[in-house]
Amino acid sequence: MKELSDIGLVGLAVMGENLILNMASKGFTVTAYNRSAEKVEKFIEGRAKGKTIRGAFSIEELVSSLAAPRKIMLMVKAGQAVDDMIEQLIPHLDKGDIIIDGGNTHFPDSNRRTKYLESKGLLYIGTGVSGGEEGALTGPSIMPGGSTAAWSAVKDIFQSISAKVEDGTPCCDWVGEDGAGHFVKMVHNGIEYGDMQLICEAYQIMKELLGLSADEMHEVFKDWNEGELDSYLIEITRDILAFKEDGEPLVEKILDTAGQKGTGKWTAVSALEEGVPLTLIGEAVFARCLSAQKDERVAASKILSGPKPAFEGDKKAFIEDIRQALLASKIVSYAQGYVLMREAAKASGWDLNYGGIALMWRGGCIIRSTFLNKIKDAFDRNPELTNLLVDDYFVEKMMAAQAGWRRVVATAAMNGVPTPTLTSALSYFDGYRHARLPANLLQAQRDYFGAHTYERIDRERGEFFHTNWTGRGGDTASTTYNV
Repeated sequence: MKELSDIGLVGLAVMGENLILNMASKGFTVTAYNRSAEKVEKFIEGRAKGKTIRGAFSIEELVSSLAAPRKIMLMVKAGQAVDDMIEQLIPHLDKGDIIIDGGNTHFPDSNRRTKYLESKGLLYIGTGVSGGEEGALTGPSIMPGGSTAAWSAVKDIFQSISAKVEDGTPCCDWVGEDGAGHFVKMVHNGIEYGDMQLICEAYQIMKELLGLSADEMHEVFKDWNEGELDSYLIEITRDILAFKEDGEPLVEKILDTAGQKGTGKWTAVSALEEGVPLTLIGEAVFARCLSAQKDERVAASKILSGPKPAFEGDKKAFIEDIRQALLASKIVSYAQGYVLMREAAKASGWDLNYGGIALMWRGGCIIRSTFLNKIKDAFDRNPELTNLLVDDYFVEKMMAAQAGWRRVVATAAMNGVPTPTLTSALSYFDGYRHARLPANLLQAQRDYFGAHTYERIDRERGEFFHTNWTGRGGDTASTTYNV
């Protein structure tokens, strides 16, 4: 073991322990620290025994065990706990030392911490780490941002422990300044919310409308995972549907309520702040919120009624329609997520590499899929691409999927099966492809009741008008709107 450790890590929960073991397996010497000395002892005498891992039982011991520039990664609960730990570390650090926050931190906090630590001569990295317990141990997707000067000091460690794509390229690269890394991780998690909800809606359609058993759905997802939908989430859904307890599918014994830790909500709120129609992810968050109202739904089910699901067509053909609907909606989800990243980058002055982000998500993370290669290809073809929906490859896929997608949404609606994300994705697609939307009437309404003005199609953009709709309003207008 080296005399001084390459990096220290604070927080010995599941992710922290597994990242330390991952680092040690790649030849790095790591110091493990936790507020509870008992946890440190248990880890050093257990999973870490015989490896290039040492324990520290105080902040002073942690800091003194590290080679310069000291690199300390925090894997503690996001929020105040991170700030508290930073304050404990600062008095013991020297100029150029690096604090790394690897939790699910909200990106404005990383913006603030970057500036704060740099003002004290220290460096900060806020990095998204995706892949869960398995990814942390065997290779996660890592999305670092913050103090650019810190990247060279951690690059070898991060890229060594990250997942790799087929040609060996690491699923880790520098994202951008300040909170860029945590912002990209937040959008990743928002897309994850959308992907999971889309899969759940496909499951419910097959179960409730087509009457398929868990075993039959297992075969469907197994088939899907060998084609365009090949992905980690489709793969685990396949496995979940095959898992039995006492001879019965375990999934059917699980209570239908879901929680959310906040990253999906943050993504939706950021979209509202940037004026980006992130409709699918928003619906995925709301679907979780509705699922949590279990008692209300049970009570309402005894009062409210709808059509009884009944399918009389070709099940095999309809399953293919569901696959197409899932693929098209997934494309919409990523398209919306990338528009949000583009607008946030403009507002924050980040120079994001959109193709590179797709590559970082290609392995290790929860949304990893072969589909992401197509996104990277799209941005390689056109780095200034405004929306994935207008890339030639995705245009072809959307056109091919459209008819089946519409049949699925219409059939589900007619049979009373809820499909919030499949439906919102189709609505977005139809809205985006329309050259003219009914916002002309909306602007007339706003001008009628609030004198908010409007632009005209027979005049140049930027010229605003107000009409005295009632004859009593006069000619005074409110301030003009910005679009």
